[in-house]
Amino acid sequence: MTSDKGRKMITTINPATGESIAEYQFHSPGEVEQRIAAADNAQRLWREKTVAERAALLSRVAEVLRRNQSRYAALITEEMGKPIAEAEAEIEKCATTCEFYTDAGSRYLDDVSVKSNAADSRIVFEPLGIVLAIMPWNYPFWQFIRFAAPALAAGNGALLKHANNVSGCALALEAVFREAGAPEGLVSTIMIDASDVAGVLADERVAAVTFTGSTGVGKVIAAQAGSLMKKQVLELGGSDAFIVLPDADIELAAKIAVKARFANTGQSCIAAKRFIVHESVADRFVALFCAGVEALKVGDPTHRDTQIGPMARGNLRANLHSQVERSLHEGAVLLTGGREKEGKGNYYLPTVLDRVRPQMTAALEETFGPVAAVIRVRDEQEAIAVANATEFGLGAAVWTGSPEHGYAVARHIEAGAVFVNGLVASDARLPFGGIKQSGYGRELGEFGIREFTNIKTVWIGPAI
Repeated sequence: MTSDKGRKMITTINPATGESIAEYQFHSPGEVEQRIAAADNAQRLWREKTVAERAALLSRVAEVLRRNQSRYAALITEEMGKPIAEAEAEIEKCATTCEFYTDAGSRYLDDVSVKSNAADSRIVFEPLGIVLAIMPWNYPFWQFIRFAAPALAAGNGALLKHANNVSGCALALEAVFREAGAPEGLVSTIMIDASDVAGVLADERVAAVTFTGSTGVGKVIAAQAGSLMKKQVLELGGSDAFIVLPDADIELAAKIAVKARFANTGQSCIAAKRFIVHESVADRFVALFCAGVEALKVGDPTHRDTQIGPMARGNLRANLHSQVERSLHEGAVLLTGGREKEGKGNYYLPTVLDRVRPQMTAALEETFGPVAAVIRVRDEQEAIAVANATEFGLGAAVWTGSPEHGYAVARHIEAGAVFVNGLVASDARLPFGGIKQSGYGRELGEFGIREFTNIKTVWIGPAI
């Protein structure tokens, strides 16, 4: 959209009603330059702060998030349709992650002494500079905080280019850090068109980029950053396997499976998407799973009892329905759902497809919405082979009565994280990221805080 003065505009739309929420102007080239310059100045001062001083900011950020939790959650729900209870949980997770790095950041950034032929040799961790964060809409606060908390603790600055449909959240995040007392410009939102991202990334003051989103866009950003020799962390698509072995607690597995697939209306890269079930327990699992899916409350995301809200955009819903129709044409069996909900909003009914085979659309492509694909297998070896028969490698789950056996199976799964008898989720204490077409690099944990640092060797002689 363009204003009367020719300035490009962003209009945010409530996905539950189709009504316009607000309009925002794209920043002009001059305004973008001002924000990059401010970030550069702020980061040069910020890097000289002690880790304890940086950690104190994160503690205050956590306080601001909790103090305004209701307002921020309502904004998330309005802009992208997340059920309000989940939106509130998202803000709390942001706060707890900031607190984690308040306490743990220093030990992850302490010098590491290494014995060598030097009188003293050690590894030090120094910030890279400004990191361009290109973030998606599905967890509009969490995706940024997940990157920003460790990156700022390490001494970096952040430029946020958020998805346009959550522009209000983008500006709110900038305000969070301002209210918490961050140096002016250290965390700054730039509202630009996707076509202008390459120019910002090419700016010599921008040291690195982090991107969460589709694999296709990730490849473009990787090529641009690679040509500039700039560090990248890419968290891309996923088609996570949820393996159910014969000795699993089937009732518990089916119960968790509903949450694993349909949280955030299924719009999550680490949602379970392919349910790979041993044929000896498949009928029972599918019956329990479908019963749980059909009990989900679909409705107004502002209502506290709603579990499935609208999809974030109409084109996303249309693409998801196309994937369902193609899968049915290929031989999948529809057990429940499979259609749009009548009335206003981008609603799609929770859907379960059975008898899916690995070569079908629902197994090959990432289904980013409330659709589950059940794949029946003959044995454990086939389960592992099917789990790995994907271009993605983000997360996976294994359900079994033997945790030790689950660990052994997990070692054969090609993914950045495998959870045994549990819900796949990001955790500030553990590294998060993928392999294959799901990207590279890690966020969170000890490894995440070091991603945007210069891991420098300091050798002090004389040799001994």
